[in-house]
Amino acid sequence: MAMASLTQQLNGLKWTPLLYKPTQPLKQKRGVLPIVCSIAISSTQNKERSKLSNLFEHAYESCRTAPLQDVPFTLDQFTQTIEKYHQDTEIGNKVTGIVFGSDASGAFVNIISKSAAYLPLNEACIRRIRHVEDIGLIPGAKEEFVIIEENEADGYLLSLRSVQFDLAWERCRQLQTEDVVVKGKLIDSNKGGMVAEVEGLKGFVPFSQMSTRMPGEEIIEMEIPLKFVEVDEEESRLVLSHRKAVAGIQAQLGIGSVVTGTVQSLKPYGAFIDIGGISGLLHVSQISHDRISDVETVLQPGDILKVMILSHDRERGRVSLSTKKLEPTPGDMIRNPTLVFEKADEMAQTFRQRIAQAEAMARADMLRFQPESGLTLSSDGILGPLGSDLPLEGLDLSEVPPAEE
Repeated sequence: MAMASLTQQLNGLKWTPLLYKPTQPLKQKRGVLPIVCSIAISSTQNKERSKLSNLFEHAYESCRTAPLQDVPFTLDQFTQTIEKYHQDTEIGNKVTGIVFGSDASGAFVNIISKSAAYLPLNEACIRRIRHVEDIGLIPGAKEEFVIIEENEADGYLLSLRSVQFDLAWERCRQLQTEDVVVKGKLIDSNKGGMVAEVEGLKGFVPFSQMSTRMPGEEIIEMEIPLKFVEVDEEESRLVLSHRKAVAGIQAQLGIGSVVTGTVQSLKPYGAFIDIGGISGLLHVSQISHDRISDVETVLQPGDILKVMILSHDRERGRVSLSTKKLEPTPGDMIRNPTLVFEKADEMAQTFRQRIAQAEAMARADMLRFQPESGLTLSSDGILGPLGSDLPLEGLDLSEVPPAEE
């Protein structure tokens, strides 16, 4: 600040140069030009020089004793500002950069450093992309990168893929801790199990942890629910379980319940339906009361429909489905499937009541000749306590659990 004050005072000084004019002509040697540089100094100028000397002495003393006097920021603020714009450009370090251009092979990045930086396309994302703009890397985009190389041609080479891998592993560890069910896409299979993509990482699902018995090639590209079994970034091990993920879903698959599913694939004998990550078989004989010779005339892969659970074998991972039981009138699944889905819950309730009544009658037959049980049958065949007056509508069977057909 003392130097600024000195500059202002110097600007206020008046300078009056005086040229000296010789009385005799100067002798000039051949080939040499005469140089004349003379200034006449008056008493006024001596005063100015004395004043200037005093200013310099005052400025020197101020800089030596109070260098930050009248400065509008502290030394810590100055240091923090320097650190904000300084980045360690060693290989392996993370730096913040701003995209300012791109081409077919990658993106140009300003990392606020002494050299330019370039992000190759194969280092832009953990998934395959065609152009950096596909993931939002347009001019002005600000991201955190990792320096992976330095060369004379491109300056610093950057990677966004490495940062995304670190975040993906951290995310998987968090999801494992929280025991969360995630969606994973099956992308490959081998002798031991399936390869699934989760959070951008490739994980392994052993066949022992698959709840479906469909062949591996038939479920490639399917998205299924998964839970994390092992997450080890150092060993690059990511083990997943489909069986654990669908355990909660299986508990809800009661016989006679209606669920929404998606047609996965078609076979001559029926269609495989995805119901919340579990694959169920809708046999051709259970599509409609009317005879169907070709499944493709009624269903197509990707169709969304309501189906009823006929049976569920948890040990073998098999679920049998039906739309036939949901038809208000025979053949509606072929002529008017929309009506079938609208009436699905109503028809399923009727089906469950019929099953419950059939079970009650079966138990009554077992107790018909066992009067010591205290139960008897009315003239209408309704089971009730011995000698009791039963209501005309019979027993309330709403609480009777559903059973297999």
